[in-house]
Amino acid sequence: MKTLRLLTLLLLAAAAIAALVLWRDPWLLVRAEFARQRIDAGLSRAQVDAAGHHWVYVQRDADAPDAPVIVMVHGFTGSKENWYPLAKALGGRYRLLIPDLPGWGESERKPGVAYGFPEQAANIAAFIHAVSPNKPVILLGHSMGGGIAAVAAARYPQQIARVGLLDAAGVRFKDNTFGLDVLAGKNPFAVEDDVTLQRYIDTVFFDATAKPWLPWPASAALIHKRRADAGFEQAVLDRIGRGAENLMPGEEASRIQQPVLLLWCRQDAVIDASALDLYAQRIPQANKVLLDGCGHMSLVERPREVAEAVVKLAGPP
Repeated sequence: MKTLRLLTLLLLAAAAIAALVLWRDPWLLVRAEFARQRIDAGLSRAQVDAAGHHWVYVQRDADAPDAPVIVMVHGFTGSKENWYPLAKALGGRYRLLIPDLPGWGESERKPGVAYGFPEQAANIAAFIHAVSPNKPVILLGHSMGGGIAAVAAARYPQQIARVGLLDAAGVRFKDNTFGLDVLAGKNPFAVEDDVTLQRYIDTVFFDATAKPWLPWPASAALIHKRRADAGFEQAVLDRIGRGAENLMPGEEASRIQQPVLLLWCRQDAVIDASALDLYAQRIPQANKVLLDGCGHMSLVERPREVAEAVVKLAGPP
């Protein structure tokens, strides 16, 4: 009986300590889940200085030392963690390098510095030079990262052997609610409370089974972070969504000579699937892939299908 009471007291004490830790650092749950996914995908953390910024990225060596190198670029409000499901699906075929872009995630953000399409394309070129100096890479970009990848592939072809544009920004796609809100000066991705957090998730995901579960206090931590980033998000969106450079990726795309993958989901409520054909008109050598039953987060909602398309882009080993 005494042993049972002691065990109960120990469990209560442990629960109290856990509650205190989470109260002081609610982001701990999010970091722990990200770490679990990273380890499950066989990735390890790394850091590098490039383009005047300190970068945090994850990496994984390939099974074969001469395997292709893939660099993955996340989208607006995204981070390196968005790519973990695809990284896992790709297995050990490639050396993977997945950074947080400057200004986002764990990488350095500098006040007064522009983080639009041309600046981030130059940043990515510098990152590639730092982490794969002697070997051109396969560059994958999602959403805003797709626009960055298009600009980078056109301007820095010596460093980029092949390019994959997934649900990429940068062309005037068919009007939808998201696009019209952006053109009207709003940030439809803004998160201020539980309601707008759920709206954000529902906008980027179509497949309900792929939507992340965010219990409290993880949800509270994410809301707090997104509130803190609101000014930065608005400044970036003003440039890439409705500024003079918002169609730069599509304009630069006509100069891309490398093999290209264009991949969209039919139910994308952010970058409408009409963007696929608009990019294809500018990149006639591109292979087009349109997936069904998924939304803007193709790399999370359909990682196996995206992996199959990436393997075809990469070509034979």
